[in-house]
Amino acid sequence: MSKTGADDGAAEVERVREAMRSLRDARGYVLPHRGLLAAALPHLHETYGAMYRALTLEEGGLPPLQRECVWLAILAACDEGVGTHHVALFREHGGSDDLADAVFRQTGWAMGVEAHAFLPKAWAPLFPGLDAARSYLDGAAALNAGSPLPDATARLLRLSVHAARGNLWGLRVELEASYAARLEERAMAEAMSLIIWPRGVNAFVRAADIWLQLLRSGCVTPSPLFAAWAEASGQGPLMLTPGA
Repeated sequence: MSKTGADDGAAEVERVREAMRSLRDARGYVLPHRGLLAAALPHLHETYGAMYRALTLEEGGLPPLQRECVWLAILAACDEGVGTHHVALFREHGGSDDLADAVFRQTGWAMGVEAHAFLPKAWAPLFPGLDAARSYLDGAAALNAGSPLPDATARLLRLSVHAARGNLWGLRVELEASYAARLEERAMAEAMSLIIWPRGVNAFVRAADIWLQLLRSGCVTPSPLFAAWAEASGQGPLMLTPGA
């Protein structure tokens, strides 16, 4: 027997209710956009959940506490107070107030990078003896001295803050310094990829372009995998002929 329209409507209502119950049972809370997707765009709701798990919940190459330190920095830099579940994960994996204090200090320093970026852009001839990139990096190191935040984690969170906020001068400086410090490229990429959720994929696209430019400049020596990325041609937006 075929279902009536009313039966179809009842089944759809139950589908939404079950989706909400499942999310609440699994996580203890449900952000309202999940209900909107479940009600209006069920296919997007399913694929959204898969990407969310891969990007934010499933363990990647970063140790859990390091990952949550990066998350705290990104959320603070993006003014995204809704991500309190990452505070819970930070605590769950051993994060302390002292560690959080160091994370927020490094986040604030990264957010203020425009002052250093201004010097080479506008006043380089007026301060010929000042290396803005070195000044910025030395300041970050001094600010972190004696803190419980590992240097590698501080570097990863600053990379991610620059990527999230579109501070491309600071991002290039940090990328080059990360290679000099022998950070693992996949860790750098994973940390930066977290910005996709709170900031959007276009910010990640711009950050990837800066990384690609650095690889092609010859200023760093990439791994074979990343060299293969840099060698690939045709990377960039679709170029259109004016008036076409």
